[in-house]
Amino acid sequence: MALFVDTSALYALIDRDDPVHGLAAGTLGEVVRLEPLLTHNYVVVETIALVERRLGRAGVDKLLDEILPVVETTWIDRDTHVSVVSAYRRASARASFVDHTSFEFMRLQELRTAFAFDVDFRTAGFELVP
Repeated sequence: MALFVDTSALYALIDRDDPVHGLAAGTLGEVVRLEPLLTHNYVVVETIALVERRLGRAGVDKLLDEILPVVETTWIDRDTHVSVVSAYRRASARASFVDHTSFEFMRLQELRTAFAFDVDFRTAGFELVP
């Protein structure tokens, strides 16, 4: 079974000063050998923007060169995007648009578990690793 990878995990892997960096790095070392890692292009864009704002271009280069090559990235299609827009507008929860996209992506891919430090995934009914 594949494991979904969220921005919260990707960012923690890049930022050595992040409080969960060590936990994220240890988790990646364990799961990368056991199951495919999947994400979508909205997470990649969100992560690049966050890393660039906080850590600069060197952080983005590290993300692109060292982390993302081990994560399969799927592009969100138009139908999924339209579905997410509708779900996001109906939602009363505080989850972001990218999180709503992730929830829909995980449902479509039949994924139950996310490598994430964002409790919104648990609230949406998914399991978290670590």
